[in-house]
Amino acid sequence: MRLAVNVDHIATLRNARNEGSPDPVEAALLAEQSGASGIVCHLREDRRHIRDNDLARLRESIATKLDLEMAMTPEMQSIALATRPELVTLVPEKREELTTEGGFAIKAHHPQLVEFIRPLRENGIGVSMFIEPENEAIELSLAAGANMVELHTGRYSLVTDNDQRSRELERIRSAAQFARSAGLAVVAGHGLTVSNIAPFRDIPEIEEVSIGHAIMARAILIGLPAAIREILDLIGR
Repeated sequence: MRLAVNVDHIATLRNARNEGSPDPVEAALLAEQSGASGIVCHLREDRRHIRDNDLARLRESIATKLDLEMAMTPEMQSIALATRPELVTLVPEKREELTTEGGFAIKAHHPQLVEFIRPLRENGIGVSMFIEPENEAIELSLAAGANMVELHTGRYSLVTDNDQRSRELERIRSAAQFARSAGLAVVAGHGLTVSNIAPFRDIPEIEEVSIGHAIMARAILIGLPAAIREILDLIGR
């Protein structure tokens, strides 16, 4: 299982002082050196953390895979086509949210989604849908032209009851199996930490996990390379 590292909150910390440090590009390069298989950044419409120049510098600098998380807007489509990340992940976005709160409402937006995805795929950009672990959302992602799904693990990460957590894990496992059997690549993310990620190494259909906040929070205490190695040790098969 691979690990993609989200560097958004390096930019959040930098923006608190509107100075140049810490640099998300420097963090991305360090993450790659520490074993990350890809770098994730979310260019939000309000530019609350990652900014356009960060995205351009990440595109120029990293050697692995760049995953651009973004809303389904004409502005973001144009930026993606100009930047050419290896992967675009379409996520829901609300300005009042602290972080992404759930999967993309794919059924409501499906007709527009087909037209939105087409030029991205035609220009060699992979497209992933950030969705709830549900078969209907998987089927609609495939029909819209996505070649990957990222299963939202937020509900799993929030429950504290062991039985509920087991049920959520099985829901994710079942969705991963269904998506893989349909021909989609499968990744997972949101709320995953050192305390809850270990069971994912036993879901072979999930080829990668995407983690940002938990790694950056640990990095404050133990350093970024150590925080990344900690996760890689837990997901090693």
